[in-house]
This record gives sequence, structure tokens and C-alpha cells, in this order.
Amino acid sequence: MEKKREGGGGGALERTSQIVSDPYYFLHFMAFFSYLPIRASAAPHTSHRLFDRELQAFLAFLMFSAIKMVREETWEAFVADSLLYAKIFLIGVSLVMDYRVGIWFCVIFSVVYLLAQQPAFSKLGTAKKLTPMQLEDLLSDGTTTKYWLIEFYACSSSKCVRSSRCFPELSITYSNSLLSFGTIDLGLFPNAASKFGISLAGGMSQLPTYILYEKGVEVHRFPDFYVDAAPSLPVTKKLLCQHFELDRLLLDYINGS
Repeated sequence: MEKKREGGGGGALERTSQIVSDPYYFLHFMAFFSYLPIRASAAPHTSHRLFDRELQAFLAFLMFSAIKMVREETWEAFVADSLLYAKIFLIGVSLVMDYRVGIWFCVIFSVVYLLAQQPAFSKLGTAKKLTPMQLEDLLSDGTTTKYWLIEFYACSSSKCVRSSRCFPELSITYSNSLLSFGTIDLGLFPNAASKFGISLAGGMSQLPTYILYEKGVEVHRFPDFYVDAAPSLPVTKKLLCQHFELDRLLLDYINGS
């Protein structure tokens, strides 16, 4: 998996810097850290029972995180799930200490949810960041590449954040003179969504949407073209590669087709 292969001091340093600088991670870190002084003030007669629950919660958290580390393809999805488990276990342990502490953490995490959102993967790979007008110009221009694979996303969509690493990494592997990759942020251009057959109703459930154009004409999309369509499976590099037959397109490029 990519998040496992990133490794090295550079990846760890980058993530540490992100935790310190990004409000989403910083606020979560401060919320979890605030448990320590609260725990220190716990009544002595509850400390033994509380320690047993803390140990059980910690082991359960490690187990669930290990499962997600194996199953999730992106670092963003792994972090989102791990934070969710951590919050659930922390609230559960807090309720053992004092129900008011549990309510307090529920309020804290609700405020964090309202104030900050998880950042998406910031790199583009070889994909181009486009506006709807630029895409229309590229598709109508016969001098561009034969195929364009476009990702339509919104930074406010949690599903887009979870899968934000997939498209840039696919672009690095498969982009060539035959196939180009581009992204359009429909959070910035919501009125353009209908032009591409995408509905932003229902909490942006259709995002992310991926459309493959051949000579300016749409030939494939994911999810399928229905008004209420939504991806039934998590977006992964393997899923996109198979759905759009990227290996075949790469072979066509190599063979000069």
C-alpha cells in the first residue's frame, strides 16, 4: 500500500508538520491530550476499574487500527477511521469515569467537526487543475490528447478527502501523450455540475465522479449516470484502473495505437 511505502523520515516529518500546522489534526490532538489532566483528577476508588477499561479500549483501538491499516489504500482514509475509533473509545472510557466528562468530550468533538475538516491530499501528480471552461476548451480542441480522465470533487466531501490520494498517483503511472488527467473542484464551481450530469444534492453523494472522454466525447464514468447514483464501493486505484481500463490504454500508448 502507498501509505506503507511512503516510509522514511521525510514522510514522518511531513505528517508531523501537518499535525502541528493543520487545524483539523491540531484540534484533535489537543482534545485527546486534555484527557490526561482529567484522568489525573479521577477519584482513587475508580482508578482501578478505569485502568481496566482504558487498557481494553487501547487494545481494541490497536486491533481496529491494524485492520484498517491493511484494508485502507490511502493514508487519509486510515487516519479518518482511526480518529473515529479513538473518539468512540475515549468517550466510552470517559463515561466510566463520569458521565459529565463523556458529554464534555462529545461537545468538544462536535465543535471540532464544525470548525475544521480533514485536509485532502495536496499533490496533483501529473494531473492538471482545471476550471469547467478550461475543460470544455480542451475537449473541443482537436490538438490535445485523445483521452482525458477527469476527477470531479469537492474538498468539503469526506469521500473525496478519503480518496484524494488515488487520482494523483494514478496520473503519475498512466499519463502519457495518449491519456491526460485533470481535476475540477465543484465546490468552487457548483453551478457547472449539471453540465457534466452530476447532481450535488443529497450531501454531494455523487462525488467524487470520474469521467473518461475520448476525442471530446464521454465514453465512461464512475459512478454510473443516474440522478441519485452514488459510488457503492470505496474509490481505490484498483477500482478506477479496472473501470476505465487504464492498463489497456497504457498498452495502446506503448504499442503506438
